Amino acid sequence: MPTEIFQASRWTKGNRIFPTIIEVTEVAVTKRERTLFKKNEMTINITKIASVRIETGMLFSKILIESSGGTDAMVSHGHSKGDAIRIKELIEMAQSKLPLHHDHD
Repeated sequence: MPTEIFQASRWTKGNRIFPTIIEVTEVAVTKRERTLFKKNEMTINITKIASVRIETGMLFSKILIESSGGTDAMVSHGHSKGDAIRIKELIEMAQSKLPLHHDHD
């Protein structure tokens, strides 16, 4: 699965100069945010994602990726509905490829 990168719209609050970037790979989801003074990066391993929710407004969507590892949820706003749906699909596709754990006798 190739890495896919999604950028929030510059038309949304907090994304005008440095829009939030979401990167989805087969092993993790990473959110990168920047301001003039700092960079913030959060990564959740695909195996630790408990749920993905999309809240769609009139123009843009908010994505909530909840972790089963006890860390804060990854929240990103200002994405197109199509990008939000694609991020969710990629996460579900990566999770479906995870090996199943079997108990040994």
